[in-house]
Amino acid sequence: MVVVSQPVLENFAVIKTCKPTSNIFTEIPTVDLLDPDAKTLIVEACKEFGFFKVINHGVPMEFMDRLEDDALKFFNLPQPEKEKSGPPNPFGYGNKKIGPNGDVGWVEYLLFSTNPELFSQNGKFILPGISESFWCFVNEYVSAVRNMACEVLEIIADELGIRPRNILSRLLRDEKSDSCFRLNHYPPCPELQALSGRNLIGFGDHTDPQIISIVRSNNTSGLQIALKDGTWVSVPPDHSSFFINVGDSLQVLTNGRFRSVRHRVLADCLNSRISMIFFGGPPLTEKITPLSSIMEQGEESLYNEFTWYDYKKSSYKTRLSDNRLGLFEK
Repeated sequence: MVVVSQPVLENFAVIKTCKPTSNIFTEIPTVDLLDPDAKTLIVEACKEFGFFKVINHGVPMEFMDRLEDDALKFFNLPQPEKEKSGPPNPFGYGNKKIGPNGDVGWVEYLLFSTNPELFSQNGKFILPGISESFWCFVNEYVSAVRNMACEVLEIIADELGIRPRNILSRLLRDEKSDSCFRLNHYPPCPELQALSGRNLIGFGDHTDPQIISIVRSNNTSGLQIALKDGTWVSVPPDHSSFFINVGDSLQVLTNGRFRSVRHRVLADCLNSRISMIFFGGPPLTEKITPLSSIMEQGEESLYNEFTWYDYKKSSYKTRLSDNRLGLFEK
C-alpha cells in the first residue's frame, strides 16, 4: 500500500488491482427468500463467507430508487451546503475522514440514527441541510430493510434451533435498538486513470461491529470481501438486490459459528457509487454473549461477555482494520 503524490490524492491510500479470481461470480452465494431451501443456504453462507446476496426480498424498488435519487441530489450540492449537516457527532455529514483515529477514504457520507428522537424536536425533523421529505424517505426505507433483516434473523434462528425464534430479531425491533443508517457516496476520481494497475481506497477494510448489515448500492462496482484464506474478491453490483453482512456481534452470539466478514470499497475513475447500509444493532445495555440455546453440551464460550455499549466504546478507539473482537476473546 502506498500514498500517491498527486495533490488531489495526497494522504489517500492506493492498492494494486486485485487479480481476477476464477469463478468469483459463482462463489458469492445468492439466496432467494422464497426458496424452501433459504434457511439452509443462509446459514451455510454465514458460516463460509459471512456474506450473501438476497433476491425476492420484498422491498419495493421505488423505495430504493427514490432514496438514491434524493441522496444524489444532496451529495451534488455545493460543499458549503452539505457541510451544514455536519461534521458528524457522530451523526450527520462527513467527508473523507472515517472515525476519530486517522482513517481516511475517498468517500462522503450521511449517518443517521434510526431513533427519531435524536433528530426531532416537538415532532419536527431538525438536522440542518436535510429536508423533512428526505428524512421521511429514510424512515420508510429503514423500516422496510429492518423488517427484512428481522426475517433473515428469524430464518437463522429456525435453522440453528435457537429459541425463542425472535431472540435475535427482537434486538432490532426494540425501541431502544442502537441501529443506524448510512448513505455513502464515492465520487468519481479521474486522476486514477494515470495510476495504471492501482485502485484508490474508498473505504478501508473492516468488519461491522453490529449484529447484521443490509447493503444496497447502485450499479457501480467497488465492494470487495475477504475469503477465509485472505483472498480479496470483487462483488458484482446489483442495484435490485441486497447484500447481507454478518457483524461482530452475531459472530459472538453464535460462538464463532458465523464469521464477521472483512470488506472494503474501492473508488472508480469515472463513475460515482452510492451505497445504503442499515446496521442492525442491539440496545446499548444488551449483553453480547453466545446464546445458551446454541451451545452444545460441554462447549465453552470463545468470548468474554460484554455489553453492546462496552463494544461500541471500545471500537471507537480502534482503527478500521483492527481486530476489535481480539480484546474480548478468551
